[in-house]
Amino acid sequence: MAHDHEEPTATAITPAADLRTTLDQLLSEHFTLATTAMMKDYHDAEDTEQAYQALDENAKDMTPAIESVYGEEGAAQFEEIFINHNDYSPDFVEAAKNDAALREEAEAEVDEFVEEFSEFLATATEDNLPKEAAEEVIAAHEQDVIQTFDHYTNEEYEEAYGTYREGFHRMFDISKALSTAITTQMPDKFDNSKADTPAADLRSNLNSLAAEHFALASLEMQKGYDQAADYDFVTWAEDMHTKDFKAAIESIYGTEGAEQFESVWQQDHINAQSDVITAALEEDEQLRSQSEESLQAFAENFGGFLSEATEGKMPAEDATQAIWQHEEQVLQTFDHYTEANYDAAYDSFREGYGFMFGIGENLSEAIVSQMPDKFAADDMPSDMPKTGLGGTADQNSTMLWIAFAAAAVTAAGFLKRKTASK
Repeated sequence: MAHDHEEPTATAITPAADLRTTLDQLLSEHFTLATTAMMKDYHDAEDTEQAYQALDENAKDMTPAIESVYGEEGAAQFEEIFINHNDYSPDFVEAAKNDAALREEAEAEVDEFVEEFSEFLATATEDNLPKEAAEEVIAAHEQDVIQTFDHYTNEEYEEAYGTYREGFHRMFDISKALSTAITTQMPDKFDNSKADTPAADLRSNLNSLAAEHFALASLEMQKGYDQAADYDFVTWAEDMHTKDFKAAIESIYGTEGAEQFESVWQQDHINAQSDVITAALEEDEQLRSQSEESLQAFAENFGGFLSEATEGKMPAEDATQAIWQHEEQVLQTFDHYTEANYDAAYDSFREGYGFMFGIGENLSEAIVSQMPDKFAADDMPSDMPKTGLGGTADQNSTMLWIAFAAAAVTAAGFLKRKTASK
């Protein structure tokens, strides 16, 4: 079909980038659910069964993605390997409780999975992802899960959540390697698009930071309601987010812009979520209502901020509406949890988590269309556009602009074109 206009030089929406995003979502959700389920199991929590069930559902959801590439036989082989590897998570928990001998058996199962899965990936990708490389990243992932759990059971909570953050982001490295191998193996299937372009990298980076926010916010609210010993350390992990984002904004917009961001983020958003916990514990309906009003104010203020930052590529009304939708998903997940409706809580969590990945498709595309020349070459942006938000722009920091973009949407989670149907 002929076009009477010039095609964009760069885009974040390609078949290859879509594949990478799908793997981003499923693999990172696997890590989040695996670590959460093990924590729940260790304490014999009432929602342990539902956490493990969500973990298995996540594995099954990977099958269609694999089938679309490697057919039914390859997908069936993948599913058998991947779902079975979830079975040893309870073994680590049982070993930590009262059966030290079981630890060796569980570690042997890990080694077997790493060997089997890396062989599968190498064979499936025709060595575009070599077995040794696959073994290295898969083994590192398994150690991230185990070390997070070990620190947790040893009550080394800061180390536990530090390892959690590292392990979470490692999953995005794995999805980049795997999607790049697949698209290199069969370029025609992906319209000769690539999974490792600057625009695809931006999309994945935004996915990573936004999804981690949702995962930590949901976990923090549950821990607060349960008055768990590690509650303060989940909030510490969230504070690490805020600190990173503020530093990035300050390097671009100066102290005034950074403090403006922190004020909106902390007062109307993070503090409001804490008030929701207090309201639930004290059965204070007035405080709950006030908290929701604060979150609505955050949605409106942040929506306006995003619209101005993207020079209208992100309309304020649409952004505000969808930011509030994200906040509603956080609240809904928490409410189901406090009502002991755990099936609904994990369904809501998975829907809200998936919602965050629309960031990659829409916000990154808005940024790329805002400055296409910066994403047409192999290098990431070296400067940023004039947006009129004040402060001093740093014209030499590639990663700071990317970090700003991530910071600007981490709480939003609003750019999914649609959410899963109920």
